[in-house]
Amino acid sequence: MRYFIHLAYNGLAFFGWQIQPNHPSVQETLENCLSLLLREPRVSITGCGRTDTGVHASSYYAHFETEAHFTSDECRQLVHKLNNFLPKEIVIFDLFEVAPDMHARFDAESRTYKYYICTKKNPFKQQFAYHYHRKLDVGKMNEAAALLLQNEDFTSFSKVHTQVNNFICHVTEAHWDMKDDELLFTITANRFLRNMVRAIVGTLLEVGVGKISVQGFQDIINQKDRCAARTSAPAHALFLTDVRYPQLRMKN
Repeated sequence: MRYFIHLAYNGLAFFGWQIQPNHPSVQETLENCLSLLLREPRVSITGCGRTDTGVHASSYYAHFETEAHFTSDECRQLVHKLNNFLPKEIVIFDLFEVAPDMHARFDAESRTYKYYICTKKNPFKQQFAYHYHRKLDVGKMNEAAALLLQNEDFTSFSKVHTQVNNFICHVTEAHWDMKDDELLFTITANRFLRNMVRAIVGTLLEVGVGKISVQGFQDIINQKDRCAARTSAPAHALFLTDVRYPQLRMKN
């Protein structure tokens, strides 16, 4: 039987989603907990994507398989048990059976990330927002962000040593919104490369302070060279906030 898990996690305590040698990860923590509760030697979990060290997810999906068949009530009971066993940094919202071919990663049609910036020092937000005190031209940043929807190859914003077949992504949303002293960047695409969002944010901030023009931002994309882009923004302010599927083919 294949089951989907809907969860969220605070990434500060983990070295990303994916299992890392000698470092705590969300995936390994979940697998250990499920194996214990289901009394199975190893439960393998497949996530909807990787998040880097220190990055958070307020909405994340993963799937696993087990010989056990759970009723709806048993799924709810398992959610309750998982939340009791898991550390405080991870919460399970839901667990439900899906069709055998439903895949958390490959069936996701889009993912949305949000990056939070505080323009004024705020001790109550510093754990989950990047304090950036320099004056920013948000209009220019949005002009540059709009170019992301007109391009497909994002080699310039990807880590160099990464196991991918190509650097093609289809961005459908990218914009900055200012509210009081908080600046929020939202970006949606069918897929993301490693470090892509943080590299984009770091480069767009350079546009905001006038170090890079809007055309200069396009030139960076055209170069297809990670060295052309600017330093990545810190991880602690980045959240995976939404993962969309054409349909969750729940099995009755």
